[in-house]
Amino acid sequence: MKRVIIFLAWVMVLNSDLLAAENEEAQKLFNQALDASRAGDHAKAVKGFTKVLALKPAEQDKAAVLQRRGEAYFKLAKIEESITDFDAYLKIRPKQDPYHWQRGICYYYANEFKKGYEQFERHQVVNSNDVENAVWHYLCLARAKGVKEAKKNLIPIVGDGRIPMMEVHALFGGKSTPEKILAKARADGVKGARLERQLFYAHLYLGIWYETNKEFKLRDKYIALAASVADQHGYMGDVARVHAELNKIKVSKSQKQGSCE
Repeated sequence: MKRVIIFLAWVMVLNSDLLAAENEEAQKLFNQALDASRAGDHAKAVKGFTKVLALKPAEQDKAAVLQRRGEAYFKLAKIEESITDFDAYLKIRPKQDPYHWQRGICYYYANEFKKGYEQFERHQVVNSNDVENAVWHYLCLARAKGVKEAKKNLIPIVGDGRIPMMEVHALFGGKSTPEKILAKARADGVKGARLERQLFYAHLYLGIWYETNKEFKLRDKYIALAASVADQHGYMGDVARVHAELNKIKVSKSQKQGSCE
């Protein structure tokens, strides 16, 4: 439940957008850029948000544009540009720093692992029941100080009700197996969109787990499965797709998640 509250708080921040802006041209350009982003044309979105910034909107409006452009840059796998915009956003809205898990994920891809695990430690304070936060903290710590240290300092999580996330947490803690995660994702005869979502998260985090263990063929297998359905899974779908792009993993849209054991 707390994860939902955190998410809604974050959405409220973003949805302030340019509602306070008096510049109708800025609002129009901003809406067009948002539409481009929703349509998956992130390059067009970046250009649109940049045009809005050129109109010198008020500081709070500028913050909303920077956040959105940072997201668009990330979806283009332009990690440094994304971090620059997120940093500028947080300079205007510093109280949002502990909520900004997106910047933490960027730090992982930018090889800024200390900044990454510190970001996720701050996020843990405001979002204490999220396996994904614990996993990304683990990933950054593993790259900074080694897998043994990351496993020893795996953030304890209780109550993430999303299947199969608690099993994912157990895997990173050395107390589960990939087979158990896949079985959990398929348990109770679940079908349709729910099955697809559960398999997406199973495949994404199996791929990342195999990466930490330097088993790159298996990493590629599971990241490709997750990235093949990226468009259906919001921002974490984009993470899967960007992960594949940065690691030059071949992704086929015809791949079937449910066919992979």
